[in-house]
This record gives sequence, C-alpha cells and structure tokens, in this order.
Amino acid sequence: MPKYKKFLGLGIAGNFALHLAQAGELEEFKDIITQDEAAPKGIFPFYLPRPTSAKKALSTYPLSCEYIRLPNKDVNIQAEPEVGLVCNLEYTAGKLSKITPTYFGAYNDCSIRVAGANKISDKKNWGEDSKGFSNTLIEIDKFEEGGVMDNYSIASFLRRDGEVHAYGEDVALSGYSYFYEKLTDWILNQLVTQEDFGPLEAIEEYIIECENPEQAIISIGATRYTEFGERTFLKEKDEVIIIVYNRDEISHDEVIQSVENSSYEHSIMSVLSQKVL
Repeated sequence: MPKYKKFLGLGIAGNFALHLAQAGELEEFKDIITQDEAAPKGIFPFYLPRPTSAKKALSTYPLSCEYIRLPNKDVNIQAEPEVGLVCNLEYTAGKLSKITPTYFGAYNDCSIRVAGANKISDKKNWGEDSKGFSNTLIEIDKFEEGGVMDNYSIASFLRRDGEVHAYGEDVALSGYSYFYEKLTDWILNQLVTQEDFGPLEAIEEYIIECENPEQAIISIGATRYTEFGERTFLKEKDEVIIIVYNRDEISHDEVIQSVENSSYEHSIMSVLSQKVL
C-alpha cells in the first residue's frame, strides 16, 4: 500500500508573496477577501482517502517520490516547489480541533496551468504520479520559533538536456507569509469555516465524508519562481529537483554542486528528485 494512502491531502494557496501572480492565478482569487492582506487565500484538497460524491477524481493516489507523469491531454504542467508537512489530526466531538506537524520535507505541488478552472483542485490531481513528496523527511522537534525548521531553506532546479537550471528562488522557510503557530491556527480555522465559493471548496464536508482522517499531508504553499522557472513548463525526460536543506550545514553553492553530481547528504537535507514521463 502507498505510504500515505489513508492520509488526507491538502494544499495552501497564496502563502508566499508574488507566487500567485507568477502562476497566473491572481484573477481566480480576485473575489476572495482575507482578514489580513498577507494571509493565504485558501486551502484546496489534492487527495481524499475515500471517494466522495463531489470529488471522485481526488480519490486517485497522486504522490510519488520518483516520477511526474504528464497528463494525456495537451496542457502546460508546472512544478511548484514547496514544503510538505506530515500532520496528526485530532477531533473533539467529531470536529477537527488540533493539527500537529510531525515531519517536513521537499514537496512538488505540480499543477496544470489553465485559465478558468472551476476549482483549484481541478488542476491538482490528474492521476497517479501527479504530485511529489520526498521519501527523506526531517522530524519536527517543535513547530515554533527556536525549532529545527528555523535553519532550513528550500531551493529547486530543473535538469533538462543535461543542464541544471534554478527553477525556484532559494529562500528560508521563515519567508512563508504564515508559518508555525500562526499557520496551524489559520489552517484549523480555515478547514472548519471555508465555504464553497469561487475557486475554494468546503473542506470540512470532505473531512466528514472521509470519516475524520487521523493524519494529513499539508503542502504549505509554493515559493517564488526564478525567471526560468516562471516561463518553463515540464516536458518528458526533464528532472525536477526540490531540496529543503539545513543552511547552517551546507551552502547554496554546495547544494548546486550536489544537484549537478546527483549526490545528496540526506542527513542535512530532504531531497525530491522526479523524472518527468
């Protein structure tokens, strides 16, 4: 059985400055009003561990640590470098009441780039191998300032025709608009209050239909692209590489060297390397 088959799969939209504009998605969120200008725009499902009446397609398990399989139809596909969290979910009287992140790692929220999709989730799961999550995760000692995640950054690359290109900017995880307790408080509130409106969906209804899953994979938002990443869509034989690394232990230049040599020090980084099929 796939490792996260029984987990709920959720993603956050708009948790890193400028990404939505780069992805051409600002228009879709124009009617979404947030209490705080810096707040994420919403949460979307990418995998539901039980088929639901409204979203049967999302019951297909999409995660892979090795491949991205392009859809059969002629559409543009773009990698989205992110941090993924493994979380425990707790319920009180049947209602979600606590979210506890336990591990983090490199994640690819690979997406179809098409204007006018009805919901964000319509662009997120087109079948097996349409998402990526590293199989080398890092344990979270405490999801707050002063914890292990303070020291980590994320960088991403595309290997094409033997050449390595920076795909996303190299940024500290603290660069996320919402992070640590501010993020988990927001997620908890959003999951129980988000309504079916615009590109968003009422996630709580899915949680109930999935019989209150005890664990979730939550991707916390795509980071900014480089100029190359913003204009480059995936094609067969590409390799997408996303690295979440301890910058106290390894420099950005050393990370690039690791990618060029396809040789990684897994004790100080979470690596996701996916061949595009």
